[in-house]
Amino acid sequence: MPNTTRNMFSGSPLNRLSWLRTSHLFLNAIIASPSTRWLLFNAGQPLVFANSDSPRKQTLAFLATKDVRPFLGPEPFFGQDKEIGQLVVESSEVKHSSTEAARHHGSPVVFLGLQEHSKTNALSSSDFVDAEATIANLDGTPYFSMDVADLDLASERLQEILQATSSAQEGHVLSWSEPRVLMTGLDSFSGAVFAEARSLVDWNQRNKFCAGCGSPTYSMWGGWKLSCSSLLPWADNIGRKPCPTTKGLHNFTHPRTDPVVIMIAIDETGDKVLLGRSKKYTGKFYSALAGFIEPGETFEDAVAREMWEEAGVHVWDIQYHSGQPWPYPANLMVGFYARADSSQKIRVDLDDELVDARWFSRSEILDVLRHPVGGKFGSNEYRKMAESTEERDTQHTPHLNPTYEDKATKDNEPPFRLPPVTAIAGVLIRDWLEGKIGFTPTNV
Repeated sequence: MPNTTRNMFSGSPLNRLSWLRTSHLFLNAIIASPSTRWLLFNAGQPLVFANSDSPRKQTLAFLATKDVRPFLGPEPFFGQDKEIGQLVVESSEVKHSSTEAARHHGSPVVFLGLQEHSKTNALSSSDFVDAEATIANLDGTPYFSMDVADLDLASERLQEILQATSSAQEGHVLSWSEPRVLMTGLDSFSGAVFAEARSLVDWNQRNKFCAGCGSPTYSMWGGWKLSCSSLLPWADNIGRKPCPTTKGLHNFTHPRTDPVVIMIAIDETGDKVLLGRSKKYTGKFYSALAGFIEPGETFEDAVAREMWEEAGVHVWDIQYHSGQPWPYPANLMVGFYARADSSQKIRVDLDDELVDARWFSRSEILDVLRHPVGGKFGSNEYRKMAESTEERDTQHTPHLNPTYEDKATKDNEPPFRLPPVTAIAGVLIRDWLEGKIGFTPTNV
């Protein structure tokens, strides 16, 4: 049976037009289109239309280019020459030019792609003899993104710019949101755009220096490549060894996604599932086990190793379920389920990552999910996750408005909590509970 599971953040709705990323003619033309929309971040926090009643009803704020113009710096935005305001002249004789759609004046800008309203225009490279005319006839909405944190704007100036946007003038309240709080209210389109944008702006923001030689980096290809500044034609490299990136292909110059296996074990009767409680999270939160894939492993190898290392349990019949992009900051969660013997002794002292691991029956899981907050997280829980997994101090990150708090009561708490359905762990648990995944029971 074909897998039809589409998790939150997956199913990218944009044509990313990767073959046009090297064209500054294309990028400079499409960025100026009146239909272009922007998703802004501030130190990883997305800009949203706030809802004072419920943070889960926040929606992403997509702004027009004219609204974000103060953040972009001088034109040209791409294909920048040595001097500010000058467009670089590319030679047709030079392959893999170090100035292809280069942006070294101003913060990195990411071209996310085009939401096509029709499929009539394939937008080949040859279309851009007259880029402005081509963009004028474009049937779709282009999307860009950037993080404004490195602009080092005073909070008053930042708020001034945002209050001058068309959205603010129309009465919308703009605010920076804790990204995990936001995920519970995103639709599939916004979720997929958000995942691509956040992972890419985070990668651009984190990698400010060349991994090959330590020189500052600059942005190329609409935010999809970082290059060493020693490669610029006007760089002063007298007395320096050539950067290793002058030759060959290097994975640190392109965006990376770190794959993580995430899995549940089902016992031989089919009526119990193995879940764990991580030391990273406060409270009685149980979830699927997970771990990064190591060199020299297949996905299935990693599932077996992580199950043993975290819970001391051997698994077999490892089956793929589905995948989920996870933009915190840039992972790919690869979901599996496997069979295990529930009579095995559970051990959490091997890699010491879990506080506890245990087998849960269907009735126990069902009781928690029927509880009003059993499978939900509040803003406090999401904030604590951000602090533990991304090492971000969310108490001191910038907000235009105070962070909203959930009005949760401590009365009648469930015996434990489970992940929401917006996370693949929650999907795995619910699919097992509903009999969508599993194995033929065996006598034990």
